[in-house]
Amino acid sequence: MPELYRLHGGIRHYDWGSRELIPNFLGIPGNGRPHAELWMGSHRSLPSFLELPAGRESLAELIDRDGAFWLGREMAERRGDLPFLFKLLAAERPLSIQAHPNREQAAEGFARENRDGPAPDDPKRNYRDANHKPELLCALDDFVGLCGFREPAETKMLVGDFLAGKGASKPAPQALTSGLAPLLAAIEGKGRGPVMRDFLSALFALSGETREALTDFLLGQDCREDGDSGNPDPAAPEWAMMKGFAGEFPGDRAVIAPLFLNAFRLRPGEAVAVGAGVLHAYVKGFALELMANSDNVLRGGLTGKHVDPGELLRVLDFGAAEPEILRPETGGSPFTYPSNFEEFSLSVIQGDGGSREFSPECPAICVVSEGRAEIGRETFLKGRGIYVRPGDSGPGKLDLRGSFTMYVATAGKPGR
Repeated sequence: MPELYRLHGGIRHYDWGSRELIPNFLGIPGNGRPHAELWMGSHRSLPSFLELPAGRESLAELIDRDGAFWLGREMAERRGDLPFLFKLLAAERPLSIQAHPNREQAAEGFARENRDGPAPDDPKRNYRDANHKPELLCALDDFVGLCGFREPAETKMLVGDFLAGKGASKPAPQALTSGLAPLLAAIEGKGRGPVMRDFLSALFALSGETREALTDFLLGQDCREDGDSGNPDPAAPEWAMMKGFAGEFPGDRAVIAPLFLNAFRLRPGEAVAVGAGVLHAYVKGFALELMANSDNVLRGGLTGKHVDPGELLRVLDFGAAEPEILRPETGGSPFTYPSNFEEFSLSVIQGDGGSREFSPECPAICVVSEGRAEIGRETFLKGRGIYVRPGDSGPGKLDLRGSFTMYVATAGKPGR
């Protein structure tokens, strides 16, 4: 029979985080600092703690001491650690434009930086570990983001409309049009490589003068996201997003990211999967984020942190890819979000006041997002995390009662 342990995650206080969303979700007082992420898992940089009879202990240390007990013998022998990292993500401001390497790129980059530097704690370090980092983002509240390259023809049209001021109040000055000419040349396929690679290379090469003119142009526009400014042009949401980026990150070349990346919006319960090499940015909202157990991030803008254009271009997939919105089936509980990642799988269970059986693919980490879940003799309220240890005789069934919504992170199927 599986065993349950109350789990307590660690907080990351990045400056883009919300001061209220995570504290309110957990039912704890805020401290005035931004609470950006709550990590739930065994990643060595911020492991979770379990409540045991002798007190709280680090999940990472428990696994190191007896992996077969805490992971199950099969996972301990096959993987040696929990293969996924589960997070709460609360974005008050945009996260950086970023991508994550595939498994081979991560292993090579980690070995290279271990050999040649920078040091593991250097801010210019690209690779924190040797693992890849595919992700699944599931909204707990309305969420806005960017993900995947648009088709080059669409980007060409949007850049042209941008310079003409279509959807806003005025066209670009001649100096800015001239400064951005290399972007148009690249998107027209006049370079030697993949179109979007040439486009990003031209973007990274923009002069400081052009970047400043870009910021001034955006901040001087009259545009609103809801289109109620008397301008019904469908590009208005992109204008509003770019103007917001320019205000947050003046002089940053990536303020025009909505012209070449697909914008998406998630309602609560909807999700999007992000594979290796896919350029993306999470703009604003509250969500669960499930990923392979890694902290490798290669940034491309909208940040004051280290940006390594050459390394980012080395790992990117330059194909056009519009994000697929994953929606739970009506009346389907539990519902497992379709994905092809072997390290993790995410399911949602809706309790309707009656009783449900749950057979976790152990081990699992669960989060109650709404209501009150009774599991066995334990009661878990909103915001509570649960670690499910495999039963000694293999997977078993748990009886769930109450009215609640609970998200369950487990390992995926081998070979996916």
